[in-house]
Amino acid sequence: MKEPFVITISREVGSGGRTIGRKLAQKLGVRFSDKELVDALQAKLNLTASGIEELKGKKKRWLDDFIQMVAPVPTSGMLVDGDSDYISEYKKSLSVNDVFEAEKEILNGIADQGSCVIAGRSGFFVLKDRPNKVDILITASLENRIARIMSKQNLSREKAQEVIDNVDKARNNYVSRYTGQSRYDARNYNIVLNMDLITEDKAVDIIMSYLGK
Repeated sequence: MKEPFVITISREVGSGGRTIGRKLAQKLGVRFSDKELVDALQAKLNLTASGIEELKGKKKRWLDDFIQMVAPVPTSGMLVDGDSDYISEYKKSLSVNDVFEAEKEILNGIADQGSCVIAGRSGFFVLKDRPNKVDILITASLENRIARIMSKQNLSREKAQEVIDNVDKARNNYVSRYTGQSRYDARNYNIVLNMDLITEDKAVDIIMSYLGK
Protein backbone atom coordinates (compact mmCIF):
# COMPACT_ATOMS: atom_id res chain seq x y z
CA MET A 1 0.00 0.00 0.00
CA LYS A 2 2.13 2.85 -1.32
CA GLU A 3 -0.57 5.52 -1.15
CA PRO A 4 -1.54 6.95 2.27
CA PHE A 5 -3.93 4.57 3.98
CA VAL A 6 -6.05 4.23 7.10
CA ILE A 7 -6.70 1.03 9.03
CA THR A 8 -9.45 1.11 11.64
CA ILE A 9 -9.51 -1.44 14.44
CA SER A 10 -12.89 -1.93 16.08
CA ARG A 11 -12.75 -4.34 18.98
CA GLU A 12 -14.60 -5.83 21.88
CA VAL A 13 -13.10 -4.91 25.22
CA GLY A 14 -10.88 -7.75 26.38
CA SER A 15 -10.32 -9.14 22.88
CA GLY A 16 -6.76 -7.87 22.47
CA GLY A 17 -7.67 -5.51 19.65
CA ARG A 18 -5.67 -2.59 21.00
CA THR A 19 -2.50 -4.70 21.20
CA ILE A 20 -3.09 -5.99 17.68
CA GLY A 21 -3.48 -2.44 16.42
CA ARG A 22 -0.25 -1.35 18.07
CA LYS A 23 1.71 -4.33 16.73
CA LEU A 24 0.24 -3.87 13.26
CA ALA A 25 1.24 -0.21 13.20
CA GLN A 26 4.77 -1.10 14.30
CA LYS A 27 5.07 -3.67 11.53
CA LEU A 28 3.79 -1.22 8.94
CA GLY A 29 5.94 1.60 10.29
CA VAL A 30 2.99 3.98 10.66
CA ARG A 31 1.33 5.95 13.41
CA PHE A 32 -0.90 4.15 15.91
CA SER A 33 -3.68 6.29 17.35
CA ASP A 34 -5.39 5.10 20.49
CA LYS A 35 -4.43 6.89 23.70
CA GLU A 36 -3.85 10.15 21.86
CA LEU A 37 -7.49 10.06 20.75
CA VAL A 38 -8.61 9.77 24.34
CA ASP A 39 -6.18 12.50 25.41
CA ALA A 40 -7.43 14.83 22.69
CA LEU A 41 -11.06 14.22 23.67
CA GLN A 42 -10.29 14.81 27.33
CA ALA A 43 -8.60 18.10 26.53
CA LYS A 44 -11.37 19.22 24.19
CA LEU A 45 -14.28 18.27 26.46
CA ASN A 46 -12.73 18.72 29.91
CA LEU A 47 -13.74 15.21 30.96
CA THR A 48 -11.92 12.06 32.01
CA ALA A 49 -11.75 9.01 29.72
CA SER A 50 -14.19 7.21 32.02
CA GLY A 51 -16.57 10.15 31.94
CA ILE A 52 -16.52 10.25 28.15
CA GLU A 53 -17.33 6.54 27.92
CA GLU A 54 -20.17 7.00 30.40
CA LEU A 55 -21.66 9.85 28.38
CA LYS A 56 -21.45 7.86 25.18
CA GLY A 57 -23.53 5.09 26.72
CA LYS A 58 -26.43 7.30 27.69
CA LYS A 59 -29.60 6.98 25.63
CA LYS A 60 -31.46 10.04 26.92
CA ARG A 61 -31.50 12.60 29.72
CA TRP A 62 -27.84 11.74 30.26
CA LEU A 63 -26.90 15.07 31.82
CA ASP A 64 -29.26 14.72 34.79
CA ASP A 65 -27.99 11.22 35.52
CA PHE A 66 -24.40 12.24 34.91
CA ILE A 67 -24.50 15.09 37.41
CA GLN A 68 -25.73 12.64 40.04
CA MET A 69 -22.88 10.25 39.34
CA VAL A 70 -19.88 12.53 39.42
CA ALA A 71 -19.78 12.97 43.19
CA PRO A 72 -18.15 11.79 45.25
CA VAL A 73 -16.76 8.69 43.54
CA PRO A 74 -17.21 7.30 40.00
CA THR A 75 -19.37 4.21 39.74
CA SER A 76 -17.86 0.90 38.70
CA GLY A 77 -19.40 1.38 35.28
CA MET A 78 -17.17 4.39 34.77
CA LEU A 79 -13.97 2.46 35.46
CA VAL A 80 -13.75 1.17 31.93
CA ASP A 81 -10.06 1.94 31.65
CA GLY A 82 -9.20 0.73 35.12
CA ASP A 83 -8.55 4.25 36.36
CA SER A 84 -10.15 6.04 39.28
CA ASP A 85 -9.80 9.64 38.15
CA TYR A 86 -12.50 11.98 39.26
CA ILE A 87 -14.30 14.00 36.65
CA SER A 88 -12.92 17.40 37.49
CA GLU A 89 -15.01 19.58 35.27
CA TYR A 90 -17.86 19.44 32.78
CA LYS A 91 -19.72 21.90 30.62
CA LYS A 92 -23.42 22.23 31.32
CA SER A 93 -24.02 22.88 27.63
CA LEU A 94 -22.19 19.72 26.62
CA SER A 95 -24.20 17.05 24.83
CA VAL A 96 -23.38 13.57 23.62
CA ASN A 97 -23.51 15.04 20.11
CA ASP A 98 -20.50 17.13 21.06
CA VAL A 99 -18.60 13.95 21.86
CA PHE A 100 -19.37 12.51 18.43
CA GLU A 101 -18.50 15.73 16.62
CA ALA A 102 -15.26 16.01 18.57
CA GLU A 103 -14.34 12.44 17.68
CA LYS A 104 -15.04 13.08 14.00
CA GLU A 105 -12.84 16.17 14.00
CA ILE A 106 -9.97 14.40 15.76
CA LEU A 107 -10.14 11.24 13.65
CA ASN A 108 -10.17 13.14 10.37
CA GLY A 109 -7.33 15.33 11.57
CA ILE A 110 -5.19 12.27 12.31
CA ALA A 111 -6.06 10.65 8.98
CA ASP A 112 -5.18 13.89 7.15
CA GLN A 113 -1.64 13.66 8.48
CA GLY A 114 -0.77 10.38 6.77
CA SER A 115 -1.00 6.61 6.98
CA CYS A 116 -2.14 5.32 10.34
CA VAL A 117 -3.85 2.62 12.36
CA ILE A 118 -6.75 3.93 14.44
CA ALA A 119 -8.31 2.03 17.31
CA GLY A 120 -12.01 2.39 18.05
CA ARG A 121 -14.03 5.61 18.03
CA SER A 122 -16.43 4.35 15.31
CA GLY A 123 -13.64 4.81 12.80
CA PHE A 124 -15.23 2.37 10.35
CA PHE A 125 -18.13 4.83 9.96
CA VAL A 126 -16.57 8.23 10.61
CA LEU A 127 -13.85 7.63 8.01
CA LYS A 128 -16.05 5.71 5.56
CA ASP A 129 -15.31 8.02 2.63
CA ARG A 130 -11.53 7.81 3.00
CA PRO A 131 -9.64 6.17 0.13
CA ASN A 132 -7.35 3.22 0.88
CA LYS A 133 -9.16 2.34 4.08
CA VAL A 134 -9.34 -1.12 5.66
CA ASP A 135 -11.75 -1.82 8.50
CA ILE A 136 -11.08 -4.63 10.97
CA LEU A 137 -13.17 -6.07 13.81
CA ILE A 138 -11.49 -8.04 16.61
CA THR A 139 -13.73 -10.28 18.72
CA ALA A 140 -13.37 -13.06 21.29
CA SER A 141 -15.59 -15.28 23.40
CA LEU A 142 -16.94 -13.88 26.64
CA GLU A 143 -14.88 -16.31 28.70
CA ASN A 144 -11.64 -15.27 27.05
CA ARG A 145 -12.51 -11.62 27.38
CA ILE A 146 -13.23 -12.03 31.08
CA ALA A 147 -9.94 -13.85 31.60
CA ARG A 148 -8.00 -11.11 29.82
CA ILE A 149 -9.64 -8.29 31.78
CA MET A 150 -9.02 -10.14 35.05
CA SER A 151 -5.35 -10.48 34.18
CA LYS A 152 -4.77 -7.02 32.72
CA GLN A 153 -6.64 -5.03 35.36
CA ASN A 154 -6.20 -7.39 38.34
CA LEU A 155 -9.96 -7.70 38.84
CA SER A 156 -12.20 -10.43 40.19
CA ARG A 157 -14.31 -12.39 37.73
CA GLU A 158 -17.41 -10.48 38.83
CA LYS A 159 -15.77 -7.08 38.33
CA ALA A 160 -14.34 -8.11 34.96
CA GLN A 161 -17.80 -9.21 33.83
CA GLU A 162 -19.21 -5.90 35.04
CA VAL A 163 -16.63 -3.91 33.08
CA ILE A 164 -17.40 -5.89 29.91
CA ASP A 165 -21.16 -5.50 30.31
CA ASN A 166 -20.90 -1.75 30.89
CA VAL A 167 -18.50 -1.09 28.04
CA ASP A 168 -20.43 -3.28 25.59
CA LYS A 169 -23.69 -1.55 26.43
CA ALA A 170 -22.20 1.94 26.14
CA ARG A 171 -20.45 1.25 22.84
CA ASN A 172 -23.44 -0.55 21.33
CA ASN A 173 -25.75 2.36 22.17
CA TYR A 174 -23.32 4.94 20.83
CA VAL A 175 -22.53 3.20 17.54
CA SER A 176 -26.18 2.40 16.89
CA ARG A 177 -27.22 6.00 17.56
CA TYR A 178 -24.71 7.68 15.28
CA THR A 179 -24.20 5.13 12.53
CA GLY A 180 -27.62 3.49 12.39
CA GLN A 181 -25.76 0.18 12.30
CA SER A 182 -24.66 -2.57 14.63
CA ARG A 183 -20.95 -2.58 15.41
CA TYR A 184 -21.16 -6.38 15.16
CA ASP A 185 -22.39 -6.33 11.55
CA ALA A 186 -19.61 -8.06 9.61
CA ARG A 187 -20.59 -6.13 6.48
CA ASN A 188 -19.00 -3.03 8.02
CA TYR A 189 -15.54 -4.61 7.90
CA ASN A 190 -13.01 -6.06 5.50
CA ILE A 191 -11.71 -8.50 8.12
CA VAL A 192 -13.33 -10.03 11.20
CA LEU A 193 -11.03 -12.01 13.49
CA ASN A 194 -12.03 -14.17 16.44
CA MET A 195 -9.11 -14.37 18.84
CA ASP A 196 -10.08 -17.55 20.68
CA LEU A 197 -7.73 -19.80 18.72
CA ILE A 198 -5.05 -17.45 17.44
CA THR A 199 -2.39 -15.24 18.99
CA GLU A 200 -2.07 -11.51 18.54
CA ASP A 201 1.00 -12.01 16.37
CA LYS A 202 -0.91 -14.46 14.17
CA ALA A 203 -3.73 -11.94 13.82
CA VAL A 204 -1.20 -9.34 12.66
CA ASP A 205 0.20 -11.81 10.12
CA ILE A 206 -3.29 -12.46 8.75
CA ILE A 207 -3.94 -8.74 8.37
CA MET A 208 -0.55 -8.18 6.73
CA SER A 209 -1.30 -10.95 4.26
CA TYR A 210 -4.61 -9.29 3.38
CA LEU A 211 -2.92 -5.91 2.92
CA GLY A 212 -0.33 -7.45 0.66
CA LYS A 213 -3.04 -8.64 -1.67
